[in-house]
Amino acid sequence: MRTAEATETTAAHRTGNGKAAANEGEPQKLPLLALLALATAVFITSLTETLPAGLLPAMSADLGVSESATGQTVTIYAIGTALTAIPLTAATSGWRRKRLLLAAMAGFAAANTVTAVSADYPVTMVARFVAGVAAGLAWALLAGYARRMAPAHLQGKAIAIAMAGIPVALSLGVPAGTFLGKVLSWQIAFLIMTGLTVGLLAWIAALVPDHPGRPRGEKIPVLSTLRVPGVSPVLFVTLVFVLAHTVLYTYIATFLDELGMGGSTDLVLLVFGAASLAGIWIVGALIHRRLRALTLASVLLVGAAAAVLALFSDSPAPVYAAVTLWGLGWGGAPTLLQTAAGEAGGDAADAAQAMLVTLWNVAMAGGGVFGGILLGLVGSSSFPWTILLLLIPVLLVVAAARRHGFPARSRV
Repeated sequence: MRTAEATETTAAHRTGNGKAAANEGEPQKLPLLALLALATAVFITSLTETLPAGLLPAMSADLGVSESATGQTVTIYAIGTALTAIPLTAATSGWRRKRLLLAAMAGFAAANTVTAVSADYPVTMVARFVAGVAAGLAWALLAGYARRMAPAHLQGKAIAIAMAGIPVALSLGVPAGTFLGKVLSWQIAFLIMTGLTVGLLAWIAALVPDHPGRPRGEKIPVLSTLRVPGVSPVLFVTLVFVLAHTVLYTYIATFLDELGMGGSTDLVLLVFGAASLAGIWIVGALIHRRLRALTLASVLLVGAAAAVLALFSDSPAPVYAAVTLWGLGWGGAPTLLQTAAGEAGGDAADAAQAMLVTLWNVAMAGGGVFGGILLGLVGSSSFPWTILLLLIPVLLVVAAARRHGFPARSRV
């Protein structure tokens, strides 16, 4: 099975683009401005998905529906991504990468604009579905795009830089958007997202290098990719790990409120985000040598955080310690899982990434539903114990996939 680097080099030769060979003797470094553009795209993607969570009361009042119904604007986004990531990735596999990225981000600009100006709930839901479709295209594209911009020994760091947009969106973007929604209006918060996206489109057009898609007529082998050694373990770990994380993260405000820390939710999320950034930095520095060890550490850190929350959450100090461990473990998880999927997929890396994006969003939607059921039946104190139970099979699969899926040494 060929590595992603070999696959991309072969594709370049098939399309008459032999730059990889030509540049072997040149100094190799990361194209930082281009990678930061991808990180900004990740930021916009993540923030567009989660922003309604902080604006539910005002949105529900203006749209004339309940907060529960308004909360479904997050669910419909995840559904849009889950339903369309694989077919759209296959349909656009021949598109040049820059063109595809510009199209995806233009979809965000349009969807956020409609969301901001709509006073009609069904129209808003359609706009949120379109945003989810754009996210499916973007997520299936971004990790591979970052890899192709970097020399082989820095590809893991390149993905880490691009994925840094996730914790920044969750720790800073959501609180900032919520603040703007309260001080100005929730419509302004979404219009600011549109403005950021328009600026990003110019940034991408000016500074992000282009790469070819797959040769004409060459299809992405979606179903056969599941038979490639290593792909199924990575997808299983993605589904269950994200589900475990989402069960608690979706209801973190409720969980903290029952601990008497409801007024500290913003600070807790800030600590989580700062620890996540540290986790991404560590992963970016070591992923090319320690993919397996880092993945095991990620699962164990999140498990340790859940254990602390389950046993010692009767005072703020252990809660902050647990959230720090949680952020350290979770921050690099998107980079680790997308890197593992790309390497395991080999020639079918695009298909593996598309399936990962689909399962990621299925897990996010499922985590919200599952967490809601647990909350109604047994209360939020069940969340840490649920995480521990879910992480047991995750740890076992990562440990077992030592040859394919999560090898001792990454190829990037």
